[in-house]
Amino acid sequence: MQKRVLIIDEMHPSIIPLLTQEGFLVDYNPKITRSEIMDMVDQYAGLIIRSKTPMDRELLEKASCLEFIGRAGAGLDQIDLEYLEERGIQLFNAPEGNRDAVGEHAIGSLLALFNHVTKADSEVRRGIWDREGNRGEELSGKTVGIFGFGFMGQAFARKLQGFDVKILAYDKYKTGFGNNLVNEASFEMIQEEADVLSIHVPLTKETRNYFTLDILRKFSKPIYLINTARGEVISFDVLNEALEEGVLKGAVLDVLENEKFKAFSPNQKETFMQLSKRENVLFSPHVAGWTFQSYEKINQVLLHKIKLGIFKQEY
Repeated sequence: MQKRVLIIDEMHPSIIPLLTQEGFLVDYNPKITRSEIMDMVDQYAGLIIRSKTPMDRELLEKASCLEFIGRAGAGLDQIDLEYLEERGIQLFNAPEGNRDAVGEHAIGSLLALFNHVTKADSEVRRGIWDREGNRGEELSGKTVGIFGFGFMGQAFARKLQGFDVKILAYDKYKTGFGNNLVNEASFEMIQEEADVLSIHVPLTKETRNYFTLDILRKFSKPIYLINTARGEVISFDVLNEALEEGVLKGAVLDVLENEKFKAFSPNQKETFMQLSKRENVLFSPHVAGWTFQSYEKINQVLLHKIKLGIFKQEY
């Protein structure tokens, strides 16, 4: 008997033939609501998800036949991992599918910030020719600290080759990964030497609001911050205060502590407005890993893992 799989989010169309070739019956329903999922999830052996709705105990308890969840992407913060383990439900994710996209986006955005690309473009379009006001900063010769050295951090390090930078990487849960490109470092060493800090960790109880003003003040010099990981690791308040104090020289933010503008608290609305007025902050709408190529590669990685039953919990 063929096993049924429900896809609840928008996916590259290749997902359906890839699953069908493995013998699954596929229901593709990206517009499905949470209540509809809960009404019918007991009919499925597999779920393919992005981030539409939390895979929490309330939902998973109704999934009586569920054997696996395929997360099309990297982050697992919306999934009740303990309950999956308790039930013996397999979990697969696909950080390998968009790691190159994340690495390229992080570097591209940093270079755009260094060279005032958005400001200069806007000014020239308005007939303003201000060379001195758009004098750039070179990446060459700087020390780049990488916080978290999983798939994303490693891809970012590889993309930095050719920029003549010193790379320091810290990962609380890894050792022995240093090589001729990357220097394995303590976080204290990064705080002492870094000119740029790029964050590449998943959202967990440990990393939520990890970057406080006190942590940032312990860097020996003002730094540029890149966050393509999860917005909740640093708040709008901390970002504003650090930028105001000069602890941060600038920030590249692909993610925000709250990415639903209509759900901002009054304080978030006020502090985001302050942040959005700063010329030394560059935003993008959580698209670092969202390229035409990664959209399809994620499917290929995910199906390979489902087929082989492989899961590596690494961001």
